[in-house]
Amino acid sequence: MLTSPARPRPGLSPTQQDVCAQVLATLLPYRRTLDAAHQERPEDFPAQLRQLAGPVAAGEPIRFTLPGFPCKSPNPAKVLGHLPDEGERLALRFLDALCARVAAVHPPGARVVICSDGHVFSDLIGVPDPAIDAYADALRALIRAEGLTRLDVFDLREVYGAELSHDAKRALVAAEHAPSLESLRAQTRCDEPTRRLYQGITRFLFEDTASFAGTRSALQRDCRRRAYGVMQRSTAWGELVAAHHPGAFRLSIHPQPRGSAKFGIRLLDAPDVWVTPWHSCVVEHADGRRELMRRADAERLGRPVLREGRPSHFVVG
Repeated sequence: MLTSPARPRPGLSPTQQDVCAQVLATLLPYRRTLDAAHQERPEDFPAQLRQLAGPVAAGEPIRFTLPGFPCKSPNPAKVLGHLPDEGERLALRFLDALCARVAAVHPPGARVVICSDGHVFSDLIGVPDPAIDAYADALRALIRAEGLTRLDVFDLREVYGAELSHDAKRALVAAEHAPSLESLRAQTRCDEPTRRLYQGITRFLFEDTASFAGTRSALQRDCRRRAYGVMQRSTAWGELVAAHHPGAFRLSIHPQPRGSAKFGIRLLDAPDVWVTPWHSCVVEHADGRRELMRRADAERLGRPVLREGRPSHFVVG
């Protein structure tokens, strides 16, 4: 459905409306989407313009929230290990630089709150909670080491503290914010973006399963079941993040259609729109171009590079 050019908020001056449009124009080249390609304009995204209106009108920094950076895939054919590597390093640098570009058109600047969600899903994706703690701690250390001053990390520790068990925290998130399984299944049947999200998550769970005792068809059934659980908790985590960061601009590492309240963001180049740094590794080509791909494929193309004694990425040539 066509929409008329959006005015972010009544009372914004023409200059402030222009700033909102310029900020959104800064993000558009990196939009992660399954939509058919066409010339996109800021006015095609009224929900995002409304999210920008508050901080622009108040002359305050824009706060982006990005659920993601959970942990590394448990499948050793896809990743180099369980800690952040060159993929996370480049993605974090990109996000910090994106905030700097926003500051060029909105002088109060911007920050990205990385809402690390590994503990929300760990029992569904087969990654132990201690490995997720190690990943999250290393992510914070990487941000400090790289001097990425426009980035923050938020996880369940900020919500529920250190006293409760991870299982108890997951149960609280689901009980307080998750949609019912019946409503989610109904939405998957009738809503195309939800159906594609369900299919994408199911595929990732299937590919990430490193060992399974049953048949391939049994694994597919198990992944379909777990995919609904991931979607329930993803929705719950999004609601919890929104409650703790009201007024933030909502980014997503999943493809998002036009009209969504969330804006899909592409962190690095990859042949598959669903690929993230934590489901793959970085390959650096001879011309300097970097892209994400499965470790098994990267090993056939290039040689591994070590950083601080650990595999970091692959170089071709």
